[in-house]
Amino acid sequence: MAITIFSNTALFDGVSPERREGQHVVVEDGVIREVTDRPVILEGAETIDLSGRTLMPGLIDAHIHAYFPDVDPRRGDQMPITMVAHRARVMLEASLQRGFTSVRDTGGGDHGLFLAIERGWVRGPRLFYCGSALSQTGGHGDMRRPFDPELCTCGLAWSRPRGYRGHLTCTVDGVEPLREAVREEFRKGAHFIKIMGSGGVASTGDSLTHAQYSPEEIRAVVDEVERHGSYVTAHVHPDGALRRCIELGVHCIEHGTMLSDDTAALAAARDVSIVPTLAVIEALRLHGPRLGFPAESMRKLAEVQPTAVAGVERMKRAGVRIGFGTDLIGELDRHQCIEFTLRSEVMTPFEILRSATSINAEIIRQGNWIGRVAEGYAADLIVVDGDPLRDIALLAADGSKVPLVMKGGLVLKREAMH
Repeated sequence: MAITIFSNTALFDGVSPERREGQHVVVEDGVIREVTDRPVILEGAETIDLSGRTLMPGLIDAHIHAYFPDVDPRRGDQMPITMVAHRARVMLEASLQRGFTSVRDTGGGDHGLFLAIERGWVRGPRLFYCGSALSQTGGHGDMRRPFDPELCTCGLAWSRPRGYRGHLTCTVDGVEPLREAVREEFRKGAHFIKIMGSGGVASTGDSLTHAQYSPEEIRAVVDEVERHGSYVTAHVHPDGALRRCIELGVHCIEHGTMLSDDTAALAAARDVSIVPTLAVIEALRLHGPRLGFPAESMRKLAEVQPTAVAGVERMKRAGVRIGFGTDLIGELDRHQCIEFTLRSEVMTPFEILRSATSINAEIIRQGNWIGRVAEGYAADLIVVDGDPLRDIALLAADGSKVPLVMKGGLVLKREAMH
């Protein structure tokens, strides 16, 4: 039995607003067995003296795309999936080195990538995935332009003859085809389901402000998902489409950049989580044109950028459960940690840390297993040089202030602690 003792640590447990000094944490066979203020000595155990450094839960990014290798989704979808998978490995391993021990892939990630991580072929974070994000024809997940040929790329029984399937998304229309699509994604191991509830920025053929999918279609997805004991999340930007998804029973919202105070209050009342993604907006604003982000998409980005931070403030004021996501695409994934800095405009360090740990664990339905430092939880832990409850910039330093990362009791990053 492998036993590790973290001694003399200042503990942030993922829930409490205070660091607890002089704590000792015992990890045995990948699980946290004891958290105590008394020194622990066990024969055969490795003791790591943290000398007052912060021990905290591993970070969770609740909105990534491992199979989005280029800022132009059309170019990315034209790459062979084997090539895209190799790039996903680089992305995920870099994410873990920054302190992210779990990620939720909201379009693209699949069972093969999940197994590669579980078997240790990819030394990356735990992966929670939805498979293909589901889009109506001409919706946010349909990457064809009006002049593209109507060729079927799906090849699936439930898809229309003229559909679209890329590495991240596929088009599915109609109540019964949607039911079958949801069942198929769950058959392939999906942890949850994602739909496109409005237009988006990266897609060039739809309007940002239009609501997508009919009420009957959304209700069918919600019904199928709930009968599978899971949840559905929806990509939504405009306020009207956001309110509509909440009223139709969607459990979680991605982005939510243009929501009103009334809709934020409705989300809180209905216990609907929202996962803002500020990092992708800022990174695309700064680097999108240079990397070839489509001009049509840059124009839509200019619509959501002014409201994004204010939207997070509205969510906070209304008492919404706010998750932590980044949604970075292509080579922008290296900017993952700017999400900490951007949120600090309207959130305290404690609020940000909770979003990235225990709250995200609740959103992805893993709140009894990860996201906390407590007895019986998975030993997904990171060490921080300093106090992130006072200085959130420590986590915005791209992992340079995170000398140790443990996932499931295995140390996957270890640097000298001076």
